[in-house]
This record gives sequence, C-alpha cells and structure tokens, in this order.
Amino acid sequence: MTEPAGHNYRVGIAGAGAIALASAAWLRRAGHGVIVWSPGGRGADALRTQPLEAGGIQSFSVSVEVADDPAGLCAASDVLLLALPVNGHRQVMDSLLPFLRDGQTVIVSSMASLSSLYLHEAAVRAGRQVTVASFGTTVLTARRESGTQVKVMTRRKAVGVSALPGPRVDEAVALCTDLFGEGFSAQGNALASALANVNPQSHGPLAVFNWTRIERAENWPQYHCMTPGVARAIEALDAERRAVAAAFGIELGPIEAHFARSFGTESEKLADIAAELHAKRGGPPGPTQTDTRYVSEDMPYGLAFVEALGAIAGVPTPATRTIVDAASLVNGIDYRRGNDLIDPLGLANETVAGLLARLG
Repeated sequence: MTEPAGHNYRVGIAGAGAIALASAAWLRRAGHGVIVWSPGGRGADALRTQPLEAGGIQSFSVSVEVADDPAGLCAASDVLLLALPVNGHRQVMDSLLPFLRDGQTVIVSSMASLSSLYLHEAAVRAGRQVTVASFGTTVLTARRESGTQVKVMTRRKAVGVSALPGPRVDEAVALCTDLFGEGFSAQGNALASALANVNPQSHGPLAVFNWTRIERAENWPQYHCMTPGVARAIEALDAERRAVAAAFGIELGPIEAHFARSFGTESEKLADIAAELHAKRGGPPGPTQTDTRYVSEDMPYGLAFVEALGAIAGVPTPATRTIVDAASLVNGIDYRRGNDLIDPLGLANETVAGLLARLG
C-alpha cells in the first residue's frame, strides 16, 4: 500500500458498503481516525465490537468507530467521505447538511449527476462555508464480504479531483494526497469529474443487449459479451458523452483510452479491446439481478444526465436516448424520473454559461 504522508485527520464515512469499508480500512491503516455511519440503518453495527478485516491486495485488521447518526458523524470528523450509491446522495446530503461545520471538507466518492453541486449550493443557502471535493470514480475497488470484512482489489493509480468552490481544488488535491497517498490531480470542474466516468456508456448497452441473461441469472462474462455490435453501441454513446462535454469546454479522451490507461490494453478498436481483456482476465461476470446498478444508477444518473446536458447545450444524443428508452421499456420503469437531482439543480432552465458559472 502507498502510505500517505502529512497530517492525520478524523474522517467520517457515510456508507457501509464495499467502498465505504475499503476506504475505512485504508484510512485507518494509514493512521487516520475513522468514524463510520450507515445511512441505511444498522449496516455498521458489527464494527462497534469487532475489528474491520481487509483482504485482497494486503491483509490486515483495524478498529474503527461507529456513529449513531449524522449529527454524531459530523461532530466527530474533520473530513467527511460520502461512499455510497449515487441514488442515495441527495437524501444523505440533506441529512448531513444541518450538522456541517464551517471549514469542513466533504469528499463525494464517486460523484455523478452533479450531486456535489447540489450539496455545495444547499450549504451556501444554509450559510455553511464548506468545500465539496469530487471524484469521478472511486480511489479503491472492493467487494464487501460481510459487515466486518472487505476485499480491496485495486488502488487506482490516477484519480482526478474537482472542488466547489473551484479555487479550492489545489487544497482538495493536497487533502486527498494526505488521506490516500499519491496519484491525485486537479480537474477543471465538477462537471469534468462527472463526465469523465465512462461506466454508464459501457454498462448501459451491455445491460440492454444482454438483458435476457440478466433476467435468467445466467453466468455471462462481460467482455466476451461485448461483441462488435454491442461495442458499436457503446462507441456511439461515448461519442455523445464527449460531444456534450466539448459543448461545455471540457475535452475528454475516448473510451478506448480509458481501457488502455486502466488495464494496459493495446488494441485500438473497442471490440478488439474487449476480446483482449476476455483472453487476459476472463470475466468479470455480468450482473444477474434486474435491479443492477447498471440500470438503477447508470441510467438515471449517468445516461439521462448526459441527455439533460445535451438539451442545455443543443447537442443531439439519440443513441443515449435509445438505450435509456430500451432499459425503461424492458423494466417498466421510467429511468429519467429516477434522477432526483436534475429538477432541484434546475437543469431544465439552465444555459451552458449559467451552469459553468455555478461550477466556478
């Protein structure tokens, strides 16, 4: 593990899933104080009396504290880390807001659909002077084995960080380096963090075009099922993601570059990259439950969000719309209505210049 250098902090973690527990173990191992709060209820209760055991890239055991409620979490923490699915962001942010203190930093890991802007603007309205930092992806990848066991699989080498207010981004990068170690760099704004995540573009077509496998809970290796036709759909969604970003002055690399950077692939075309990864790694297996985050999160907070941005900027997103429509059709759920951030952020009446000004 990379050992952070610098100050020690008391970090309050909202969440008790894989990334929350992995982050708790990593931070505690590095010498920081860690307090965990489970927004869903009793997900962290076992940690009151038992150590948190981490496996995977290194095996060790640490003790962490458990907060009873958001008030206790905020009172005990210098820094807050939100490590939970984005469909829980708004509710958890609303519950934390009354207890935030001036000078605190809230790290949103990982942020989507500008949830960090929602928190920042709510804090400003409440008279709180806080910094909200955003990751477009998680620092760690992990799997939760139980309420006291987590397998940490990777620590990403490079993670972009944005901040609200924007001028505090260098402080946010320094803080994240103190917490997790090297590899953090400043991103232009929170929208860049949100659009840098290519999961919705890859997960959406994979889910839609393998839906019968998901419904039948079959064992299907994802990269093997990223056939040339599915890859073509992913490429179309990715092109729209990049075009929308460009309309906001954000330059993003293609999805192929993401795979090369993350997995060391050498092929140029996405279908060939998928075949290369399947030959190297096998799997990972695709989801086998119809409430998979590939649709419950990536459709409303990823693809529907890109649609909303495209409407602001006058950028057509027909491929993105098609995938959201198809997922909504087979599930009988309107995933556009599942996003609880677009309306309170007022995106329907926003302009490119207006949104960029809010992100400054």
